[in-house]
Amino acid sequence: MRISKQLNFFFQFATLGLAAAFVILYFYPSLLNDRPTQVEFKQSTRPLEHSQGVVSYADAVAAAQPAVVNIFTKKRIVERRQPFSNDPMFRYFFGDKFGAPRERTETSLGSGVIISPQGYLLTNNHVIADADEIEVALADGRTTRAKIVGTDPETDIAVLHITLKKIPVVTLGRSDQLRVGDVVLAIGNPFGVGQTVTSGIVSATGRNMLGINTFENFIQTDAAINPGNSGGALINARGELVAINTAIFSKSGGSQGIGFAIPISLASDVMTQIIKHGKVVRGWLGIQIQEITPELAEGFGLTSLNGGIISNLVKGGPADKAGLDRGDVITHINGKEMHNVRELLTVVSQTLPGDVVVVKGMRKGKGFEVRAKVIQRPAQ
Repeated sequence: MRISKQLNFFFQFATLGLAAAFVILYFYPSLLNDRPTQVEFKQSTRPLEHSQGVVSYADAVAAAQPAVVNIFTKKRIVERRQPFSNDPMFRYFFGDKFGAPRERTETSLGSGVIISPQGYLLTNNHVIADADEIEVALADGRTTRAKIVGTDPETDIAVLHITLKKIPVVTLGRSDQLRVGDVVLAIGNPFGVGQTVTSGIVSATGRNMLGINTFENFIQTDAAINPGNSGGALINARGELVAINTAIFSKSGGSQGIGFAIPISLASDVMTQIIKHGKVVRGWLGIQIQEITPELAEGFGLTSLNGGIISNLVKGGPADKAGLDRGDVITHINGKEMHNVRELLTVVSQTLPGDVVVVKGMRKGKGFEVRAKVIQRPAQ
C-alpha cells in the first residue's frame, strides 16, 4: 500500500513536470535550440552546363600574341670629366688620362603592341625615354629598328613606327565595358626571358590619384606583371587588346598581384593625336584641384562630395582671368555635374584650346557661374 502511494506521487510529479515543460517550450521554443528551425537559401535554378567551363585561353593568346613585340633600347651615357682635369698642375702630373670624357652604353627592355598595319606601335614612354637606338623583335623572329613618332609623358604613352611587310595587328577591345571579375591576360617580356603570358582578372577600374602619371584612369589587375612587361598587352578572353601594361605596386620589385594598365580607350586617343599633330593637344585652365573630403565638405558647408576645390591657380591664367579663386568649389562644367577631380580634369583636358566653358560652383556658401576660355596645356 505504501509502495502504491509512492508510485502515485511519482507519476503525479512527472505529469506536472511534463506539463510545465510543455508550457515553457510552447511559449519559448528558442530554449530548445538556439539555432533557427528553418534556414532559407537562394538556390540556383539554372541547369549545369559543362560546356561553359573554360578549358584554355590558347585561342585568345594565339590571336593577340603575334602583335606583341619585345623592345630593346640602347642609351649612350657620357661620363663627365674629372673636376680637376683643366687644372694645369693636375694635367702636369696626370696628363689627359683623366681628362677625356668616357662613354658607356646602357641597355633596357620592355614590350609593345602593333596597333595598325601601317606599322604603328604602342608602348610606355618610360620604356623608350632618352633612348638612342630602339630595336623591335616580333614574335615571328623578325627584328627591325623603330622610330619614335611621339610621346606623352603625362599618360606614359609612346608611339613608335616600324617598316615591315605583312605585320600582325592586334584587335582593339572595349575597355569601357570591362567589369570587375572579367578574365584578362598579360603578354610581355618580363625580365627579358622571352614572351610570356600570365592570367588574372580585372581587380578594379578607374584607379587614379596614385601619383604614377598626371592623367590616370588605370585598370587594376592581379595578372602577374613584372619588369619588362611595361608596354605589353592586356587582353580579354577573346584576344582583344583592352589595356597597355604600365606599372606594378611592389616592395620587392616583382609581381605582388597589383598591376596597373592604361585603358585602350585612353591610349588609342593619345596615339591618334600624336600621329595627327605630333603631340597631344589638351585644354588647360591653370588650376590645381583638390578632392572634397567629408571634413572639407563640413568646413565649406557643402552637402555633397561631388566636384573639386581649387587649391591653387596660375596668376594670369584662364581661370584667374575668368574670376575664379582659391577655395572655389567647382560642381559643373558646361552643365554637366562633376563627380570627382579625375572627371573634372578629363573634361577640361578634352576641351579644345580656344573654346569657352561655363563653370558653375559654390563660393562662401553662394552659387556662382563664370565663363572661362580654355588654352592649350603647357608642356610639363
